[in-house]
Amino acid sequence: HDEAEPFCRRALQARERTLGAEHGDTLRSVNNLAALLSATGRHSEAEPLHRRALEARERALGTEHPDTLCSMGDLAGLLKTVGRCSEAEQLYRQALGVKESMLGAEHPSTLTSVNNLAVLLDDLGRHDEAEP
Repeated sequence: HDEAEPFCRRALQARERTLGAEHGDTLRSVNNLAALLSATGRHSEAEPLHRRALEARERALGTEHPDTLCSMGDLAGLLKTVGRCSEAEQLYRQALGVKESMLGAEHPSTLTSVNNLAVLLDDLGRHDEAEP
């Protein structure tokens, strides 16, 4: 991870400079850097990047776009990891609602969201809510 970070930052800076801050490729670089920082336990550095990607994708693509939903799940996962479970739950529920309406209850992406929410609820001891 230590070797990858400078390359992630380099790609992000170049894309910001050449494509703009809200271009899809730039936002992928933002998300990649945030994921790398999260994976190395640098959650306080990763959170603003996850939020930046989510907010920009919501503006550019709307809340129902797969990239937006991915950013929503990534931020929710980080929030869960740092113990901000009520915020994570809200994002998990939002993503699940969109996926159920857009993709249906049995779609693999919807089921990933179901699982993410169930694990969170189970971790919180809310076992009755974790089971349908």
